[in-house]
Amino acid sequence: MANAMRRIGRRFPDYGWSWPTGGLDQLLKAALLPDEEAAGGYAARWLDENDIDHAAFREHRLLAAISDKFGRKLAGHPAYPRLVGLQKMLWTKSRLAAREAEPALQAMIDAGCAVMLIKGASRIAVNASAQRGRVAHDIDMLVRPQAMIAAFDVLSERDWQIATGVSPQYLRTRLASLRSMNFFKGSFGDIDLHQLAYDGSQQSAEDDLAIWQRALSADFNGVRVLVPSPADRMALAIAHGGLDAHTHSDWLVDCAVAIESGAVDWGVFADVVAKRGLAVAAAVALSYLCLEIGIAVPEAELAKTIELADRAGLSRWSSVLQAKPRTDFGGLVWLSRGFAKQLRLKRKKGRLQQPTPAVWRGRPTLRKARATPEPFALSQPLPRPDRTGEMVLDVTVRIVVPPIRRRIEMEINAGGGHVARLRSMVISRAGGGRVLRFRGKVTVDDTGRPLVIEARPSRQFRNWDNEAEVAAYGALPFQLLSARFSPT
Repeated sequence: MANAMRRIGRRFPDYGWSWPTGGLDQLLKAALLPDEEAAGGYAARWLDENDIDHAAFREHRLLAAISDKFGRKLAGHPAYPRLVGLQKMLWTKSRLAAREAEPALQAMIDAGCAVMLIKGASRIAVNASAQRGRVAHDIDMLVRPQAMIAAFDVLSERDWQIATGVSPQYLRTRLASLRSMNFFKGSFGDIDLHQLAYDGSQQSAEDDLAIWQRALSADFNGVRVLVPSPADRMALAIAHGGLDAHTHSDWLVDCAVAIESGAVDWGVFADVVAKRGLAVAAAVALSYLCLEIGIAVPEAELAKTIELADRAGLSRWSSVLQAKPRTDFGGLVWLSRGFAKQLRLKRKKGRLQQPTPAVWRGRPTLRKARATPEPFALSQPLPRPDRTGEMVLDVTVRIVVPPIRRRIEMEINAGGGHVARLRSMVISRAGGGRVLRFRGKVTVDDTGRPLVIEARPSRQFRNWDNEAEVAAYGALPFQLLSARFSPT
């Protein structure tokens, strides 16, 4: 049996040091306090002291929850019309994002993929009315690893764009090594496709299977999906939000909603927290919700979580630093948290490693390139050699680069298959023409599929209407000067 809960202090490295303060604390109390009069007082105070138009997206997300909670009860405040307008705008974007994602979601299910919605989308699937106050501009979908290729193909076939700028052919070869991928479509479609629900610093192969066994059926705007159990929804909220310095804070609202549903299996929650190494983040979140907000966290369970966190050793310090809201950082805290975060990011990459395809590095050539009548283009077919098998391909291209430091990204693909990734760095800001030579091994098969060299953006955007972004990240047209195959 857990001991009686000890007092939580507000000094580092105790968990109260990482609790939200100031305006963020006001917004959370306005959204979460069970006492509506007290909550309304916090809402009015924040609106008195702040301008909605100058608030960040983190605050906007909580303001949507506050507007949904109070409705016209805040109508007497001068900021009320702006608050209602903000909520409607955020709700509209969330609905448009969901509407764009629904056909792809249904297509995945029709293709035999079991799909579990996580994070904000799961809360909306459990309770459709939550979408008035829960912003979900991206839809997080979890599929089993063996279904990743089928889910990826569904998105590719429906023209969802890969956010990193690589081609579908390249990314398909890397699926086994990626925990998640971001796709977007149109003005509002945004899907994060996951094959594991947690990052590499929170690994548990046993729980990766168990989360599916505990999943519940739900309805997402007419599409039958799975959602995590209440205990898993709370653990996921803490895992994804609790160490992110409150980049957004409505994950705490998600935790409170799960607790107040009365459906949390605290034994399951404690087991997940222990296996995933979430004790410190959970201690910060639950102690704040219980002691500052008054959410009915069972005392024995809170004491057990704090006791587990207290035994975390030096990692406790790291997690407490990462849990503190970024608006509270001083110079030393900023540096310390940055160091702790980099260590965690390094651990996040674990377990899904697979050999990375070789990247051909472009080298500037000093020889004068012959003139060619070929126009600059974003893709060019390569001449096929007169034999098959493994060969060395030597490619020379001319590219005009903008006056900015940037990467040049290119690929060689054959139909639906990836052959090679080509990359060069532009260090000089002088801009102008560059002649680059790429050399590497390829295997030419007898299918007759043409080899195509294509320029790729180093990052993808919904709209390429910003000249600075085009210059820094856009695909660069090129001239193909030569392509020679030789024996290995």
